Amino acid sequence: MVTGAFGYTGKYVAHRLLDAGHDVRTLTNSRYRANPFGSTVPAMPYHFDEPSKLVASLRGADVLYNTYWVRFNHATFTHESAVGNTLTLFEAAREAGVRRVVHVSITNPSEESPLEYFSGKARLERALIGSGLSYSILRPAVVFGREDILINNIAWILRTFPIFGLFGDGSYRLQPIYVDDLAALAVDEGNVSQSRIVDAIGPETFTYRELVTTIGRLIGSTRPIAPLPPWVGYAIGWLLGKFVRDVVITREEIEGLMADLLCTDSPPTGTTKLTDWIAEHADSLGVRYAGEVARRLDRRTNYDCL
Repeated sequence: MVTGAFGYTGKYVAHRLLDAGHDVRTLTNSRYRANPFGSTVPAMPYHFDEPSKLVASLRGADVLYNTYWVRFNHATFTHESAVGNTLTLFEAAREAGVRRVVHVSITNPSEESPLEYFSGKARLERALIGSGLSYSILRPAVVFGREDILINNIAWILRTFPIFGLFGDGSYRLQPIYVDDLAALAVDEGNVSQSRIVDAIGPETFTYRELVTTIGRLIGSTRPIAPLPPWVGYAIGWLLGKFVRDVVITREEIEGLMADLLCTDSPPTGTTKLTDWIAEHADSLGVRYAGEVARRLDRRTNYDCL
């Protein structure tokens, strides 16, 4: 069982599982989104509000691959509701007799964090560890691929505006992992029984300034870079969000970046270099803006950005 197989990370996990000869089902809020699998992957609603139905959907599943989460708080979805829903999902998996849960978390989660994204992920890790289920917790930093928002929209800003503003000096780091490398790791982890936590990071480490300059160089849209006070950067992002009708950046995301939470000292688990991937997609990356809110509200359109 894969959550969100018609979306981003879940789609790559489902592809990997099908290629390995497994039967795959998906839990989704987007049953009518473009389905790349046809009838091969049956889709069922989450039924978070009716746990008995969720249990019934999970019965017979050997492994649950969970990618369900929300990026920020919104009028129609919140971190707190995502935590509650995921706790319901874990309990339903236990009751349904699921053998193992492969759960996508985040680098450096902490229940003491003032950032809901990181504290919420930490609460879920604690719940899964205490559930009695066999588990693998994967902790990616930034995930890139055709459906990615962050890398695409940095490229879009570089293509669209004459200058790029950094939050502070841009010295904080990121370790992006390719989405299919993350999917391959997830599938591998589903085949073992030992419970463990794995930092899922790519082979390249960038400061944020290096990331922006690298993207600009590879797509042929280099721009002057202006360090800004974080509140000024947020205000500009807020205004830009009004223009594109989206949430471009949140205060919490800025704080998480600048706190160096998207980087670890672990060895890389992914092999695909972001620089190679950008060079391959340089003509299409950032040609159009990718909207997070639009994806959440439009449950029919394909996620593809490129």
